[in-house]
Amino acid sequence: MTRNPTTKLDAAHFDSKARQWDDNPVFKERGLKIADAVRRAVPLDRTMSALDYGCGTGLLSFPLRDELGSIVMADSSAGMLEVVAEKIAAQGVRNMTPMRLDLLADPLPAQRFDLIVTAMTLHHVPDTDAILAVFRDLLNPGGYLCIADLDQEDGSFHGIEVDVHHGFDRGDLGRRAEQAGFSGIGFQTVFSIAKQQGDSTRDYPVFLLTARRAGA
Repeated sequence: MTRNPTTKLDAAHFDSKARQWDDNPVFKERGLKIADAVRRAVPLDRTMSALDYGCGTGLLSFPLRDELGSIVMADSSAGMLEVVAEKIAAQGVRNMTPMRLDLLADPLPAQRFDLIVTAMTLHHVPDTDAILAVFRDLLNPGGYLCIADLDQEDGSFHGIEVDVHHGFDRGDLGRRAEQAGFSGIGFQTVFSIAKQQGDSTRDYPVFLLTARRAGA
């Protein structure tokens, strides 16, 4: 889980991408596949409160909105949240609330949740152990955590110079989640991202980690 500090993908980077984000069919398909996997792994119902951390434009949570109660849509990118707010208004959605939030820098919200979902965000978070501990603290006892992210790779997904985790080893991440206070930890492959590299195409698998806060 080493990080190279040369180039950062910060909130301003995602602000600049927000308006075109939903135009990418890979992003849309990935969100739908992750949502399907969450449905299979978690008994969703309309009484559940949820946090989508690093929500982007909501491509994971919008497909799940009718199966959950309230959903806090949290991101550090104001540009992404503007798109979320516009989609909420355009679709007449009543159970989603955008929130600008960096859980490792800002005060934690007072609300506690039955479900936390986060997709392709963990590899952008510098301190994996710290964010897992925050997720535990934000969940009600027995609450569910669903993390979708990249399997460990050689740095070629973003570029070796970019300051991110180059994916995650499932065994190591599972142990970290257990140490943070989660149980029932499982993994499944839910998607694969194909990227052109020179004359060939390389696939980057995306896993879904599912776990529950201990104390159910």
